[in-house]
Amino acid sequence: MAWVQIRLNSTDKQAELISDFLESIGAVSVTFMDSQDTPIFEPLPGETRLWGNTDVVALFDAETNMQEIVEQLRKSQIVDEDFAHKIEQIEDKDWEREWMDNFHPMQFGKRLWICPSWREIPDPNAVNVMLDPGLAFGTGTHPTTALCLAWLDGLDLTDKTVIDFGCGSGILAIAALKLGAKQAIGIDIDPQAILASKNNAEANGVADRLQLFLAKDQPEGLQAEVVVANILAGPLKELAPQITTLVKPDGDLGLSGILATQAESVCEAYQQHFTLDPVEEKEEWCRITGRKQ
Repeated sequence: MAWVQIRLNSTDKQAELISDFLESIGAVSVTFMDSQDTPIFEPLPGETRLWGNTDVVALFDAETNMQEIVEQLRKSQIVDEDFAHKIEQIEDKDWEREWMDNFHPMQFGKRLWICPSWREIPDPNAVNVMLDPGLAFGTGTHPTTALCLAWLDGLDLTDKTVIDFGCGSGILAIAALKLGAKQAIGIDIDPQAILASKNNAEANGVADRLQLFLAKDQPEGLQAEVVVANILAGPLKELAPQITTLVKPDGDLGLSGILATQAESVCEAYQQHFTLDPVEEKEEWCRITGRKQ
């Protein structure tokens, strides 16, 4: 079946109203997209979080008269009369196959590979983590995850405990275990992330060495030789005291989810307690690492 979509720019305050109106006049689906490519937290179950500048994208049957849709939007008074919009034809595809074809085995560092379950493992002798895209953030395709995986691959994790703060899919904790860590601990605010991490750990045969906690339930006095936090610059700065206490003296810290333009301010939040390495950049994102003094 062929489709046509309309994309219009809105704000977080108006997007829900526009979405409801578009659905009332025949849209088969409506999605929100960040018009400035600004990352946000993954929403909690049942919660919708919107960006300050939000593109609303509505999908209609290709037979729909889109000029009539535009006129109805103008008359609704929900948007300005001269609102910016774009109408596009959408190619009919096997979307499941298209989605699967986008994921390939990826190498990080010297030893580590992340492999979707439907692909052949390129190197059976490598450290292979089997991971399929799912509900929680983290497949290795994003530069921030890639930076953290490469960093873990370069560490000697033998007999060490690793804390993955903001574990998402569990990819970093699972990779650490596969790379030789004795134990890993995953912490996240999202119950979906805890479930995804548990399932992925079971699929990789490391569930017996992975502990998982919602942030509100994490034990007091928790510490590890290695702590990695791939979240966002704002929370990394706000939670710096908490994250710092998780790292044992002389332990290693890895931070990502940070735009290169944000690196300096994040470094300032940690430099009092850590000897920091040069910032590593990848596609406008960066990783900050250091050792606790």
